[in-house]
Amino acid sequence: MSRRSGTPAGAPLSVVLGDHPHTRPLKNGTVPVAGVRCDYPEFAPLPPAFARMVRELAYDICEMPMATYLQARDAGVPVTLLPVVLVGGTHHRSLTRLPGGAALGPKDLVGRRVGVRAYGQTTGMWVRGWLREEYGVESSDVTWVTTEDVHVAAYRNPPFVERSDSGRVADLLRSADVSAAVLGPKALGGQGAGLVPLVKDAEDAGLAWIERHGTVPANHLLVVRDDVLRDRREDVAAVYRALEEAIARTAGERDASPAGRAVTAGWSASLAACLEIAGQYALEQGLIAEPVDVAATEERVAFLAE
Repeated sequence: MSRRSGTPAGAPLSVVLGDHPHTRPLKNGTVPVAGVRCDYPEFAPLPPAFARMVRELAYDICEMPMATYLQARDAGVPVTLLPVVLVGGTHHRSLTRLPGGAALGPKDLVGRRVGVRAYGQTTGMWVRGWLREEYGVESSDVTWVTTEDVHVAAYRNPPFVERSDSGRVADLLRSADVSAAVLGPKALGGQGAGLVPLVKDAEDAGLAWIERHGTVPANHLLVVRDDVLRDRREDVAAVYRALEEAIARTAGERDASPAGRAVTAGWSASLAACLEIAGQYALEQGLIAEPVDVAATEERVAFLAE
């Protein structure tokens, strides 16, 4: 991993944020970052920026998937989590199959092949978590067929993961290479159009998961390079506070769905629970090798509450 030198005081901070209603006020200047100049590199799609951040430390502050953050932390990548959830929601709807075929339930996946963009994809992590928790299906009970590599270069997939060059995840399903497919929120409305969930009453199952755990699964968080946090702590705090204000200002644009409720800024019992559960799932699935110290994570960003 190449390491960038620190960003000098007064130089613009490079801040990578996806195109969300709650990030646009920063990008268009409606909510300024007090005393700090920021550049907002644009990516469409966003995932290549995640890989560049954890492999090259290419930006100062960057939106990052939960599983990528956990793997980066485990690999010693010098980034710190900031307490912001930019994207989240439940994922019982994310495990899909073709319509019209033989009925297939979650327990039927044992011994079968399931498509997923990457073994380190956050949606896949959440899906495998509830598969084990609710149906007793272990990650190793399934062959996971991927179309992309994980973002963290040092990670090596377990032996029950295969790589395919057949294109998109939904293409694997439609070509009968896999029995089911894991699709993220955007893909469900795109390449996954017409597919159906394996879980009956998937929305209710997701709400039951939230009730049981006291949190909404987070997909995208925010991280800062450790050297930037060390050398420009007040500037990092200014970016965080601007994003906190933007999230508050756009609250009326979000509904009461899990996806709407997931977007938050600030440390909370819900965020702590989310990190604890995600860390447990990641450890069970072999995505990380060491448990996540949630208390230490909170302590590193305690200054933001001052």
